[in-house]
Amino acid sequence: MHIRMFRDADLATLKEITVEAFDGASIDQMIEGRFGLLNGGNWRGRKARHIDADVERDREGIFVADTDGEVLGYVTTWTDADAGIGHIPNIAVRAGHRGHGIGRLLIDHALGHFRRVGMTHVRIETLENNEVGNHLYTAMGFEEVTRQIHFIMALDRRKD
Repeated sequence: MHIRMFRDADLATLKEITVEAFDGASIDQMIEGRFGLLNGGNWRGRKARHIDADVERDREGIFVADTDGEVLGYVTTWTDADAGIGHIPNIAVRAGHRGHGIGRLLIDHALGHFRRVGMTHVRIETLENNEVGNHLYTAMGFEEVTRQIHFIMALDRRKD
């Protein structure tokens, strides 16, 4: 297995891995569970579009774990040079390949990237119920700073 730069041909596979990996750990899925489909689209489509946004924001900051042409996982990154903070918005490993250290290797690769471009800190976010992410991030030295609450309201329920 090696880690390489993102290629346009990876996009559909990264979206597939994302939707599978975030099942049970997606804000959009929780919203859908409470309110049903939004605007005719499901949470999977909304979560997959996050990868489109990551590619648009910093395609050079996306790294793919690959073995013999099979994509096993990926990490997306972007940098805030003014603040010195590297961001990891998405990381996912294909089912059947989890628990073998691929996520840790992807994060290590991202950390090296951030060091090379002069970042001083790294930020990653996860949901409280993402036990795998919470364990991995703390095991790698990330420290919890605060928790955030997400609210949503259907506009047709409110009278103006």
